[in-house]
Amino acid sequence: MRALKQSWSVMVLLLCVGVGSATAQNAAAPAAKPDAQLQPPANLIEATKLYKASSRALLALQESEVSDATTRLAELRLLVDQGLVAKSELENSEAGLAALRAQVAATQKQIADADNMIAEIGAEEELAKGSRAQLVSKQYVTFANSSSLIRYNGKTHWSLGGLDEVQGFFAAKFGYSLPTSAIGQSATHNRLGYDHRNAVDVALHPDSLAGKTLINYLQTQGIPFLAFRGAIPGVATGPHIHIGSASHRLS
Repeated sequence: MRALKQSWSVMVLLLCVGVGSATAQNAAAPAAKPDAQLQPPANLIEATKLYKASSRALLALQESEVSDATTRLAELRLLVDQGLVAKSELENSEAGLAALRAQVAATQKQIADADNMIAEIGAEEELAKGSRAQLVSKQYVTFANSSSLIRYNGKTHWSLGGLDEVQGFFAAKFGYSLPTSAIGQSATHNRLGYDHRNAVDVALHPDSLAGKTLINYLQTQGIPFLAFRGAIPGVATGPHIHIGSASHRLS
């Protein structure tokens, strides 16, 4: 067990050093020209993929610890039933297992955040190149629809202060809460220097009934969004709807 924890610590250290180095390289790069700023840097995708791979390795260690702790807990329950171990020790073991499971959930969320971030970067690149996208502009409002994503720039700036209205609409329409997967800035966005402070990720396929209804509502309200139908070529990610302006690097 001690060796496992040491491996876990080393993995976390490598994760922080690897991602930190990639972020530092981005920060040291010369300022991009205005036109180039439309395309997020390719090394940010690589840094995000590295972060995701490291998170997956960390997740494997965490899941192993949960498995071991679950086995020990079952054995401990038998000892408590036999009166050989105090109940307080069982309670401490249960609390420890709950903490380990919480760490697993947090790492799983980091991986999901990384997936969404990679998709957003890929979307910016695809739209910037104009591949298979049909653009319609009117009064500085741009709508883009391609085989893999939909983008709407919106009429006004949107912030998290408007999330309650979106959630209220969705709950009234479908009878359940808006399935958000990330609200505002997350630990993953912080580590990679990506601005998600006024954005929300929703776990809905844009071509599903709920997804289409949400997209239609966002457009009628002038709220910007990015909707991903699935994997962007060269990027493995799941479908989701990003409410708010496209994320960019933190200044």
